[in-house]
Amino acid sequence: MSLPLVPLLYLALGGAYLVVLPALIFFYLKNRWYTASSVERLLMYFLVFFFFPGLLLLSPFLNFRPQKRELA
Repeated sequence: MSLPLVPLLYLALGGAYLVVLPALIFFYLKNRWYTASSVERLLMYFLVFFFFPGLLLLSPFLNFRPQKRELA
């Protein structure tokens, strides 16, 4: 009796792509959005493009509002 290795691998990779990595990207974007350099912002845009299905899946649950701007 062997474990169904391929379905478990699909489940693990799908869960990582649709849930785990997009959640980490959400928190990374929340922390660095207003202080990122241009190269880092390019990386952010790439991550949003690459993990768009997972971000779209999590967006109703992790809806961060923009921070208030402080004018000097």
